[in-house]
Amino acid sequence: MYDVLAISGYRPHEIGVFNEKHDQLPYLKKALTKKIGQLIEEYDVKWILTSGQSGVELWSAESCIHLKKMYPHIQLATIAPFHNQEERYAEATKSLYETVWNESDYCDFITKRPYDSPAQLRLKNQFIVDKSDAALILYDEGTEGTPKYFQEEAVKKQAQTDYPVFYLTPDDIEEMVRDEINNESWN
Repeated sequence: MYDVLAISGYRPHEIGVFNEKHDQLPYLKKALTKKIGQLIEEYDVKWILTSGQSGVELWSAESCIHLKKMYPHIQLATIAPFHNQEERYAEATKSLYETVWNESDYCDFITKRPYDSPAQLRLKNQFIVDKSDAALILYDEGTEGTPKYFQEEAVKKQAQTDYPVFYLTPDDIEEMVRDEINNESWN
């Protein structure tokens, strides 16, 4: 049983998603929802924890909001690294951030001030991993990006404790896309 599942992964531009109309985004969101649902069922997850970072974290939080219909016990925590994180987000992303923030069961800031140092981002990764019982990361070591730093913290905790790190890789998503396309062609 893992009470708190932390989720992180790529920012949109790191995986070539530059707007909400990207043709692969629905598949990515569906893969996240499916994986999160599996982990909720298998490990009796009670909380989903993200920092509200654009990309995988916001999409996962959005998935969690939808999954509450199937799993009414699930709760969402959004703990941003600093005030006004969403200021630089595009309008659509800003809107999603506000929805996630308003729909979260718990919201807070790790540092109680606006961005002033990269140390706040390091602290975010440490804090989120420290406050969780397991992690789900959308990451592929062949495609480095910001999830690398979260993964390093998670793997460090995994080496010291019984902290499972689950992965959702681009290959997993590609397989889901193929399955969806095959299913659509049969209908």
